[in-house]
Amino acid sequence: MPAHRIWVKNPLAIFTPEDTDGRGGLVIEDRVITEILASGQHPSQPCDEIKDASQHVVLPGLINTHHHFYQTLTRAWAPVVNQPLFPWLKTLYPVWAKLKPDALALASKVAMAELLLSGCTTASDHHYLFPDGLEEAIDVQVEVVKELGMRALLTRGSMSLGEDQGGLPPQHTVQTGEAILEDSVRLIKRYHQRGAGAQIQIALAPCSPFSVTEEIMVESAKLAGQWDVRLHTHLAETLDEEQFCLDRFGLRTVDYLEKVGWLGPRTWLAHGIHFNPDEITRLGAAGTGICHCPVSNMRLASGICPTLDLEQAGATIGLGVDGSASNDASNLMYETRQALYLQRLRYGAERITPQKVLGWATRGSARLLGREDIGEIRVGMQADLALFKMDELRFSGSHDPIAALILCGAERADYVMVGGQWRVIDGVIPGLDIASLIAQHRTAASALVS
Repeated sequence: MPAHRIWVKNPLAIFTPEDTDGRGGLVIEDRVITEILASGQHPSQPCDEIKDASQHVVLPGLINTHHHFYQTLTRAWAPVVNQPLFPWLKTLYPVWAKLKPDALALASKVAMAELLLSGCTTASDHHYLFPDGLEEAIDVQVEVVKELGMRALLTRGSMSLGEDQGGLPPQHTVQTGEAILEDSVRLIKRYHQRGAGAQIQIALAPCSPFSVTEEIMVESAKLAGQWDVRLHTHLAETLDEEQFCLDRFGLRTVDYLEKVGWLGPRTWLAHGIHFNPDEITRLGAAGTGICHCPVSNMRLASGICPTLDLEQAGATIGLGVDGSASNDASNLMYETRQALYLQRLRYGAERITPQKVLGWATRGSARLLGREDIGEIRVGMQADLALFKMDELRFSGSHDPIAALILCGAERADYVMVGGQWRVIDGVIPGLDIASLIAQHRTAASALVS
């Protein structure tokens, strides 16, 4: 059967590496980009489908490298609106522990649909809650990924250090190390896809130093090496966490990371705020990546990630929206804009540009997830694209289309393609009844906090 060829024709602007002239558009065949056309050029062969992109700015599909899908059920919940991380968690743990499979499916669908509509084509979720009845939480999420047609790196999170052992989570929310490791292997064997074009992948993600034992960190690192999968955890998010590590382990966070075998290129960390200069140097030398979560960091008053210092040291920076109870959105374009403004407070306007933060949301995020086939518009890359129109009032009077997406606050894509398949058309996800989803999700959210 001959390949289906698509010409995304004559975009208003296109975000390509090194500002390659792509104003003639892109040709997609067999899920990948096969041609990037300069102004006035035409495809080398006839195309079956032509998408007129003359009113669109074309970006690589955005990549979200840290989320907690289930938290869409506890957005803007009054008891935690004004709390910092540790009390915020202590208040929410008992609520989240009531989570059931149907509610998780709804929460995941809401999070992924919101991400998709914002131009995000790949998402990494960090799910670490497995109460009784929710032992197959990752399996639930896999079905939602397949339904929406996105790519996902689903991380098998865990909590094994309960309050009785000096941890933060309630005892009834933790699992044994044996159960965690056994399920981790099951998920890798069943779902982890390898190679270019993979849709679903698995990583191992003990939640944080204050919620898992040292043993599960060590064993997860060994398992990740054995099965060649990635490692993910929260680290250096708050000063409270730093003090916890000093009190419990007698080590600062990066020293602890090294002790348990995590300081290396297989690992990417969520937040990465409270590092000293020596730790930044060590993280960069080890090739350990950092997911910057600006909105959550501002919402919980955790601090500002030292992104450029980490990059200069050799670390990769990507972006994540974090949980939808500390953001409280799942919109990666919004996140990218906030990254620009928050990082300008630290490094100045000249060094933090729209191109820089879009690079974090695409190329940088792809590298965090160990992907070389997504995150850029180049020949041979997967055809993951986000097309944005600039016909709203907010864009009137703007001049630089790429800069305007960030500075004028683009929040919703008009078309989104994943692997050569349109997953958003005219701002709508085909086949998804958003009104019905919202109604069901609201009911589940009310039941969870009642």
